[in-house]
Amino acid sequence: MLQQTTTNLLAASEIWVYVLPLVGSMLLFYGIFQVITESKSSQTKKMQERLRGDRQKREKATSTIVRRGGVGQSGSFADLVVGKFKFIPKLQTLLDQADVDWSASQMMLNLGGIAVLAALALWALQINLVAAMGCSGAVVVLPLLWLSFRRKRRMTKLNNQLPDVFEMMGQALRAGHSLAGAIQLIYEQMPPPIATEFAQVYHEQNLGVKVEEALQSMADRVDSLDVRFFVTAVMIQRQTGGDLAEVLDNISGVIRERIELAGLVRGLTAEGRLSGWVLFALPALVFFASMYLNPAYATVLLEDPRGQIMLMIAAGMQLMGIAMIRWIVNIKV
Repeated sequence: MLQQTTTNLLAASEIWVYVLPLVGSMLLFYGIFQVITESKSSQTKKMQERLRGDRQKREKATSTIVRRGGVGQSGSFADLVVGKFKFIPKLQTLLDQADVDWSASQMMLNLGGIAVLAALALWALQINLVAAMGCSGAVVVLPLLWLSFRRKRRMTKLNNQLPDVFEMMGQALRAGHSLAGAIQLIYEQMPPPIATEFAQVYHEQNLGVKVEEALQSMADRVDSLDVRFFVTAVMIQRQTGGDLAEVLDNISGVIRERIELAGLVRGLTAEGRLSGWVLFALPALVFFASMYLNPAYATVLLEDPRGQIMLMIAAGMQLMGIAMIRWIVNIKV
C-alpha cells in the first residue's frame, strides 16, 4: 500500500513537471500577445476617448460614486467571508486612491485562493516547505506592494496638479462663476487624477449633497494635507465670507513653494537613498556570484541548517537596514 501511494505521488509529480511549464508558457505568450495588441491599439483608443469626450468622463465618475458607495454592502460571497475583517476598509481606501476598480474583499479572497494553490503545487513538486510558504506569501504581498506604488505615484501627480487647479478656480470665481461652476470647470478641463476626484465632488453635489460635505469626503478620500487646506479654506469662507479667490491664490503659492522645497530635499538626499539601495543589493549580488564561481563554498548556507538560520537573520537585518536608511532620508516638507 505504501509503495503504491509513493508511486502515485511520483506519477503526480511527473505530471506537474509537464503541466506547470506548459501553463506558464501559455500565460507568457498570452501576456506578450496582450502587450503587442495594446501597443497597436493605444492610438485608436486615445482617438476614441477624445471623440467620446465628456460623456465617458461622466460615466466613469458616476460608476466610481456607485462603486465606492456600495463597498461592503453587496452581500456577495467575498463580502460574507472576508468583508468583516478590520483591514478591508483600509485596503478599499488604498484601491480607491490607486484608482483601481477592484473590490477589497474579492481581491483578498482571490489572492488567498491563489496563494493556497501555489503552495500546494510547489509541495506536489517536492519543493522545500519554507520556500513554498515564501512563494505563497509573495503572491499576497507583491500585489499589495504594486498597489502601494501605484497609489503613491497617483497621489504625487495629484498634489503636483493642485497649484494649477487652485489658480484656475480663483480665475473662475473672479469671472463670476459659483463654487459649483468652478468645480465643474476643473472636472471638464483638467486631466486625471484631479479631474476624477473633482468629478465625484461635482456629481455628489448634483445629487443633493452639500458642497462642503462633498469636499470633505474628497479630503478624506485623497488624504492630502494640501487638499485639507483647500477644504478648510472653503468651509471657513462659506461660514464667514471673504474673497475665496485670493485665498486660493495664496494656497496655490504656498503649495508651489512646498513642491520646490520637496524637490530640493529629494535631490540632496538622493545620494543617501542610492547608498541604501547599493548596500541592500550588494550582499545578494556577492552571494549569487559565489554560487556561480564556487558552488561548493556557497551552498553550505542553503543545505546546512545553521547556514539557513544565518541567511534568515541576514535577510531580516538587511530589511531593517533599508528601513532605517529610508526613515533617515525621508524628510517631511
